[in-house]
Amino acid sequence: MKCLVTGGAGFIGSNLALELESQGHEVTVVDNLFSGSKNNLKEFKGEFICQDISQWADIREKFDAIFHLSANAVTTFPDDIEMFRQNINGFLNMLKLAIDNESKFVYASSAAVYGDTPAPSREEGPFNPLNAYGESKLMSDTIAKRFIGRMHIVGLRYFNVFGPRESFKGSMASMIFQLYQQMKSGKNPRIFNDGRQKRDHIYVKDIVKATILAAEAPSGIYNVGTGSATSFNEIIKCLNEALGTNLEPDYFDNPYKGRYQDFTQADMANSGKHLKFKADFSVKEGVKDYVMWLDDKGDS
Repeated sequence: MKCLVTGGAGFIGSNLALELESQGHEVTVVDNLFSGSKNNLKEFKGEFICQDISQWADIREKFDAIFHLSANAVTTFPDDIEMFRQNINGFLNMLKLAIDNESKFVYASSAAVYGDTPAPSREEGPFNPLNAYGESKLMSDTIAKRFIGRMHIVGLRYFNVFGPRESFKGSMASMIFQLYQQMKSGKNPRIFNDGRQKRDHIYVKDIVKATILAAEAPSGIYNVGTGSATSFNEIIKCLNEALGTNLEPDYFDNPYKGRYQDFTQADMANSGKHLKFKADFSVKEGVKDYVMWLDDKGDS
């Protein structure tokens, strides 16, 4: 299969590009390096195109499948209009390329579309995005629904992803990576309030698995999580076990009240039935694998 991966120098995109390549597919990566890093593609052997697909899409090759993972995902980005421009224009440009070339189209949506709504989150909603990033993803999903039945199009609502090749994201990297850094240096891990907030943390290897499965799944929009929620207190226990430490959490007040999801959890019924996806890694197993990778290679 000849594949295009947009945002392929980013966290999930680089993991996807490398896995597709390892499976024998011909892979081209496009990324403008606005938020990605070429360091993530040290092992990549395919073609790399440095281009901003939200401005134009001068891509003339034909692909069997387009995996659109490019986006401005900085939830604290100060310019909402620019966020919408980048994410919606990029989506539309890649959708048009897929239509023109009759390519399969798989794109990254986000659990951010649900916002602070009751869990578990189901694909039909309700929706209450808390920022422009979540709004932009919900807009893309709305557009995508108009093309279901007319082409192969699959949107994947990724939940809280962690794993290799995310360190370049800085403060936007997963809390698991940030807590690892604190604990690896011997500091007590800092978390909000009492640490009982829960997230559907999913390992990036499972995200890649689901994204590849989407190329053969029926058109639709699917959640991609584990279906289980894990508290930050439990994450710290997993990290202590993986690191061989016994560090206690340092609690502090949440400065993002009103703009913070206390609980995320994916309803995975549709994904199990249609995407044929089930996570291979529990959070504990994912944390252990990730810590081994970090201790061996670092995250650069």
